[in-house]
Amino acid sequence: MSYRVAMDIGGTFTDVVTYEGNARKLRAGKVLTTPEDLARGVFDALHELPFAEIEFFVHGTTQGLNALLERRGAKVLILTTQGIGDVYQIARGNRERLFDLHYRKPVPLVPREHIAEVGGRFDASGTELEPLDEDAVRRVANRVREEGFDAVAVCFLFAYLDPEHERRAGALLRAELGEEVLVVLSHEVAPEWREYERTSSTVMEAYTGPSVHRYLDRIESRFAEQGLPVPVHVMQSSGGLVNADFARRHPLQTLLSGPVGGTMGGVAASKLLDRPNLICVDMGGTSFDVSLVLDNAPDVSPDGECEGFPLLMPLVNLHTVGAGGGSLAYAEGSALRVGPESAGAVPGPACYGRGGTQATVTDANCVLGRVDPDSFAGGGMDLDLDAARAAVTALAGQLGMDPVELASGICDVGNAKMAQAIRTLTVEHGLEPGEFALLAFGGAGPMHAAFIAREIGVTEVVVPRFPGAFSAWGMLEADVRRDFTMQFFATSADLDTAALARSLDELRDSAWAALAEQGIAENERSVAHGIDMRYESQDYTLTVPILAEDTVDSPDFPARIEERFAEAHHRRYGHATPGAPVQFVTIRTTGHGVVPRPEAEPEPAPPAREPVSRDVVFDGKPCPTSIVARAELAVGARLTGPAIVHEETATTVVPPGAELRVDQNGFLIIAIEPVQA
Repeated sequence: MSYRVAMDIGGTFTDVVTYEGNARKLRAGKVLTTPEDLARGVFDALHELPFAEIEFFVHGTTQGLNALLERRGAKVLILTTQGIGDVYQIARGNRERLFDLHYRKPVPLVPREHIAEVGGRFDASGTELEPLDEDAVRRVANRVREEGFDAVAVCFLFAYLDPEHERRAGALLRAELGEEVLVVLSHEVAPEWREYERTSSTVMEAYTGPSVHRYLDRIESRFAEQGLPVPVHVMQSSGGLVNADFARRHPLQTLLSGPVGGTMGGVAASKLLDRPNLICVDMGGTSFDVSLVLDNAPDVSPDGECEGFPLLMPLVNLHTVGAGGGSLAYAEGSALRVGPESAGAVPGPACYGRGGTQATVTDANCVLGRVDPDSFAGGGMDLDLDAARAAVTALAGQLGMDPVELASGICDVGNAKMAQAIRTLTVEHGLEPGEFALLAFGGAGPMHAAFIAREIGVTEVVVPRFPGAFSAWGMLEADVRRDFTMQFFATSADLDTAALARSLDELRDSAWAALAEQGIAENERSVAHGIDMRYESQDYTLTVPILAEDTVDSPDFPARIEERFAEAHHRRYGHATPGAPVQFVTIRTTGHGVVPRPEAEPEPAPPAREPVSRDVVFDGKPCPTSIVARAELAVGARLTGPAIVHEETATTVVPPGAELRVDQNGFLIIAIEPVQA
């Protein structure tokens, strides 16, 4: 017997998907996350598996993200070039929310007094003007020891052009400080221009790195004790996999490690369903994550932000709001609010019977009858419905409402919040939600998906197999990915195509070697290139693909790439200016390494039984509703709403007026009536 295992560690539950190679069967399960020691939750979920027979293991971790969100990261010192110590504090002057009178820039992760400057400088062409002051670097090392810093972020001016000073400073710091202090060099994190963004990315890696290091060290050592014969793989924010050794050296790449597994599952689902465009929504116990699949590929950006801090690294465009099954409902004056604070795994919603007393979204669904207490979490958790009613009733008393009316209101407020999160990635970027199908997963996603779809004008909802553990399944469908960048500034008038071709060859070789380091066979490797372009006088760029058939050093290449840029500009902004002068800014190269895919046999459905019926509240009124186990639905089966479909990892709600069918992949396809204008 051989096993392939994927695990997604969430704020409330740890989800695991196991593929049994000989039997060609997929299994999914859940255990409560152990926030005080995430590694313990991992082993709780895997306690029945023979570790020596695991041939592939991948997981997504929120360790670095949690350190950032909870502001419990490392104590960081920034080492930078003499005279530019205020770059990180000044940041950018733009306001993210123009009409918010209470807007404040994010508080920097490193205070001004923890920034040290040293002599040594390059100019904007990469020419050394002043040698590095090595004695000053050694004095900084002494300060790091004396003041107990956990990490040093080295960010020198123009290090993306010539990193020699950063390399030397890093060597001196590591020699003086040993392995107890993490030293992060900006040219290794983000070899790109934009001084503040590069500094921010480096600081973020230094701030979250020690926490990720400790976590990966615990995981690997405990797996080794259990006899795991293969490397531990980790999901990256870009949607690709790397081994734990690389993740330990580049911890920032794991920042959005958990949530993007669902996006990669969405990519695999889009191909199975022959639906190239999907809105992926992952509603767990703590948060609601939205991402897109466009033309059967993840929507990946070369940069982004997290908690208001810019990041120069490829990452899946993901929008997250504090809306999950554990989101707390509360009164603010006479108004009802839901989230972002969550009951988490401990104490959890009141219905968990772990001491929670405040009403949550899950408690509201219990009151409305949408949660089947006998099948919740595969029957492994007893729900306390009386505690849920008591929590909702107490809040209803504060607002002068009927408890059932309030429970409906809690769900409606949560649904509206999640619908707005979807509009942020679609409508605000010129995309029409109605042209997408909604792929719903996470423990609570299928319960709310039909209502959210109706609110945003989507007419089809897809619920995959194992929806509560779908992000983990997506990790089994992901490939190894390594990304490389190189600054390459030129204008359309002076583009040196021969130099561009040499730079592309250099990046291709780097990607090829990196994939070999990850254990990818030569016939499973591929490399793709792109180049950031903009019109002259523009600030930001678009990444334009360089196709495999392009001969970069040919005379007609500049015209073809500029035409491609104009098309991309028109798609993104609705206009283009063909023939206007353009600038080339940054080369981007991505190496892909194919990982074998598990091919599971579909589970045979047992003989159908007569559905059980009970009252469930929809639109404020009790309605007789069919209650069906998903395992009893064969391919081709159909249900007319209202209906509740329960399974081990999630509950799917089919409201009145909607229809459900089971497709050939075992996915639930829910057709939603469009809202009449």
